[in-house]
Amino acid sequence: MNSKDFKDAFSEKAVHHGFEKAHGGWFKDSKECIVVLDLQKSNYGNYYELNIKIYIQGMFGATHTKSKDLVKKNSGDVFRRQPNKYQDIFNLENHIDDSGRAALLNDFFLEFVLPFTNTSLSRDGLLQLAEKKEIVLMPAISEGLRVH
Repeated sequence: MNSKDFKDAFSEKAVHHGFEKAHGGWFKDSKECIVVLDLQKSNYGNYYELNIKIYIQGMFGATHTKSKDLVKKNSGDVFRRQPNKYQDIFNLENHIDDSGRAALLNDFFLEFVLPFTNTSLSRDGLLQLAEKKEIVLMPAISEGLRVH
């Protein structure tokens, strides 16, 4: 699978699972948070990293709207990448055929992306993810989530 085909397959899965494609990324939002998925091509090999950025509405007085800056410039209030167990999906140098990679992408969304992002759409959910060690919260973010 070439790079364009991979990005198209990823986009198809993201949109199918409720993400809005905009500004070069994929967004899912609630009143409390915006989750952004951003595929980043490696400079070191033929593979991608999935940047998952979470912006918390009202954190430090900020109000976020969907924009290119949320995708390409900022790292979010919370940041993580795909779990290591899914690395093969993003490595285009391995020999997974196109239909196999598409099936693995679908499994990735069902097993990880949807549960993670749905929990990430609330302040309480972010605290739960931090307790389970699925994300690391900077002290000021943690305090801001607990105070609000």
